[in-house]
Amino acid sequence: MIRREGRRIIVSGPVTLANVARLLEEGRRHLEEGVQSVDLGEVTEMDSSLLALLLAWLRDAKARQQEVSFTNLPASLQTIARLYGVERLLPAAAPHH
Repeated sequence: MIRREGRRIIVSGPVTLANVARLLEEGRRHLEEGVQSVDLGEVTEMDSSLLALLLAWLRDAKARQQEVSFTNLPASLQTIARLYGVERLLPAAAPHH
């Protein structure tokens, strides 16, 4: 599930192969409207499809010459990104409190 607060979206609940395609499209719409930050602090379950989702959003933003950053990256996502050697591709911003 995605909700928007200004120029930030908050992804909540599970992000798995079962729902990633829907989240991809929903997030793309927000990014096209100028969202610059994605908060992952409310993700409850994930698999490697979350990493693929973030990389797709980054690619889309770059194609539009737009910046996007991520906050509250789950530890398991950071581990997967390190294993795949792509952790430096994920621009992390300071967490929102």
